[in-house]
Amino acid sequence: MKKMVTVALLALSMASASANAEIAPDVLARSVTDEVMTIVRADKEQGGSAPRLAQLVEAKVLPHFNFTHMTQLALGRNWRQASPEQQRLLIEEFRALLVRTYTTALMQYREQTVDYKPLRRAPTDTEVVVKSLIKQPAGQPVTIDYNMEKLGDTWKVYDVRIEGISLVENYRSTFHSEIQKNGMDGLIKALADKNKTLGTQAANR
Repeated sequence: MKKMVTVALLALSMASASANAEIAPDVLARSVTDEVMTIVRADKEQGGSAPRLAQLVEAKVLPHFNFTHMTQLALGRNWRQASPEQQRLLIEEFRALLVRTYTTALMQYREQTVDYKPLRRAPTDTEVVVKSLIKQPAGQPVTIDYNMEKLGDTWKVYDVRIEGISLVENYRSTFHSEIQKNGMDGLIKALADKNKTLGTQAANR
């Protein structure tokens, strides 16, 4: 799971699908990817600082993910069993998990390149799939597809498929198992504990 999340977020690009309907999501994706990776590679101080990288992720990547929809999909039918407060906490912890996971990825990997396939969509489409390929210095390229939805004038990611495997569906299995064992509050606690551990590890780097 951790490796899957890391590879997905390394593409970081999907952050790019922002509020300019005249520019194709894949074009915007490429521009944001280039911007962030340029910062990471050029700024040695930022490249070695987990807090500063976390700020970069917060500012450039996460605003373009629909965490409410992602959390709903990851919880599946269990979402309806959660209280409004539990739902709020689940979204909050899930978001924090991806921030910390991606921050760790940026500190470890800086040499990947991301290529995007031409996007085919009609002007009236409200959902698209942006296809990309991550090329690594060593190893085979990895295909990543981003499921995106248009909310108003803004495109947001709600799922990521790596080599055809859904990130959200993978979390669904993990979340469901935790809920079966320890209930909804148990899942929230497990996510919070994981985030605390990752935060401590980042602080010690």
